[in-house]
Amino acid sequence: MSDAAKLDPLALESQVCFALTLASRSIVALYKPVLEPLRLTHPQYLVMLALWQHAPLSIKDLSALLHLDPGTLSPLVKRLEALGYVSRARDTADERALAIELTTEGRALRAAAEKIPGIMMKKLGMDAGELRALHSSMMTLIAVAQEENPSAVAP
Repeated sequence: MSDAAKLDPLALESQVCFALTLASRSIVALYKPVLEPLRLTHPQYLVMLALWQHAPLSIKDLSALLHLDPGTLSPLVKRLEALGYVSRARDTADERALAIELTTEGRALRAAAEKIPGIMMKKLGMDAGELRALHSSMMTLIAVAQEENPSAVAP
């Protein structure tokens, strides 16, 4: 931290919001070349992670899990469907809702994706314990922010 940042409470480099923004953009950029062979963007990868864990899901449930509004999520799902990774069908329990399901190709993609956490650990130069501690700190920060403003991350 520069001497100016120590004296100025509004110094850009001392702001948590600035550090979080830079960290987010930097991490997503690191994922890009790792995800390209899978033909996935980072937002699509997040959708696939949710589906690998919970499929089938409705757009509403997927929206809640990812904290994305359905209008943002629908084009991601359509692109994944065009890639052959997911299918959309009317939910048998509620015909008004679409169920998002993994295709055979989408389920098979998980095997390749299982290498991603290890690759990212190497790229970041962090071990599993360091990443767990960072994740825990981030989740605490998110919880506090949500408590302060519950609608900030709601879909």
